Amino acid sequence: MKKIILISTLAGVLLMSCESTKPVIKATENQMINKSDEALMNQVQRDVLKYFWENAEPNSRLGRERYHEDNIYPQNDKNVITTGGSGFGMMTILVGVERKFIPRKEAVQRLTTMADFLAKSDRHHGAWSHWINGETGKTVPFGKKDNGGDLVETAFLVQGIISVREYFKNGNQEEKNLAQKMDDLWKGVEWNWYTKGGEKTLYWHWSPTYGWEMNFPLKGYDETLVTYILAASSPTYPIDAETYYKGWTRNGTYTTDKSKYGLPMYVKHNGAEEYGGPLFWAQYSYLGLDPTGLSDRYVANYFDLNKNQVLIDYKYCVENPKGWKGYGPNYWGLSAGYTRNNDGSVGYTAHTPINDSGVINPTAALSSFPYTPKESMDFLRFLYQEKPEFIGSAGPYDATSINYNDWFTPRYLAIDQGTISPMIENFRTGLLWNLFMNAPEIKQGLKKLDFKSTKYTF
Repeated sequence: MKKIILISTLAGVLLMSCESTKPVIKATENQMINKSDEALMNQVQRDVLKYFWENAEPNSRLGRERYHEDNIYPQNDKNVITTGGSGFGMMTILVGVERKFIPRKEAVQRLTTMADFLAKSDRHHGAWSHWINGETGKTVPFGKKDNGGDLVETAFLVQGIISVREYFKNGNQEEKNLAQKMDDLWKGVEWNWYTKGGEKTLYWHWSPTYGWEMNFPLKGYDETLVTYILAASSPTYPIDAETYYKGWTRNGTYTTDKSKYGLPMYVKHNGAEEYGGPLFWAQYSYLGLDPTGLSDRYVANYFDLNKNQVLIDYKYCVENPKGWKGYGPNYWGLSAGYTRNNDGSVGYTAHTPINDSGVINPTAALSSFPYTPKESMDFLRFLYQEKPEFIGSAGPYDATSINYNDWFTPRYLAIDQGTISPMIENFRTGLLWNLFMNAPEIKQGLKKLDFKSTKYTF
């Protein structure tokens, strides 16, 4: 999860990498030029799967927070796993099974290992911490006071857990056992605890030593919508609809009539009302939550909301008011992730039109396929055909810049790599959307919050 409030702390932490990798044989430009759009989507989906399959943390088999080809880990955190990124990784593995990139039986075994590890890991009123030691299952502090439950990261993990449950629940006995384990995990999350004693809003963090001192209420539009959806859907520790409307929507005051490039914004993006937030806001909650034809009391169509956010980002990059070399219809997309510091070193930030430093995170455009298929395909084709140096052993590198002499960092983040394949698959077949939206608890939870879906007929 991208906690922008901790950027200064993270800048030093995010200079790290993983164990040595096998040599990568990259396709030549001529080989890639002749590939169809379908084949290119297969290629990038297969490539990013390697992050979670070949380069998973070896004990838990969950997603490492980061994987670096340069094998530099100043914080000695090679085996730290991330909960949210691991949820995205589970969904990436499901795509791998569906497309026969990996054997189904091996995937079931791998996912079972993950479930067993999560069942034994530290939990804080049912929620997992942002970071977990992959060897011990103990909480690894994300910050001094962020050493307990992280409800948003837990929600991103549970999005994957429910998808896995739904995918395997009618399979053979081993698959049914896996589905039951996943069901038990999600039902153990005490969502209503995170209302801080019954306040009509959810809170991001709780610490066994610092209590509620982080004091981060989930209010207003950002990437955390699915947290409320899951909390309302819980059969064991639910919140009520009032908590959603008073908390998330700020009593309905988070709507706006503002537009950018002639495109309505619909809602006020927290701290980014002119252009919208970084593009992961249109992705993290929507790997499972299908915005197509989805509405609630204040938003008439979540798909339009997300599509316009992405198009505004795209049009900004094409307009390129800062004159960065390379920006244009084939090279665009601003999101949170690694960046190039002024001195050329690697840092971390949330790139947006109001925080644009000439660095493009490929996950931004690639994970926007459902909203901007042509623009995202143009980016994908350009990347693989024209910039093979931006592709590494686990797909496109996390941060790139044509402006700075084709600069890139040979490093990856789970939370960025993990959205690419699921969102491309949602564009292609709707796989993850169908799994998550058809889960009976999710349907009931959405109805409870007065959501309506023309696609799923409720």
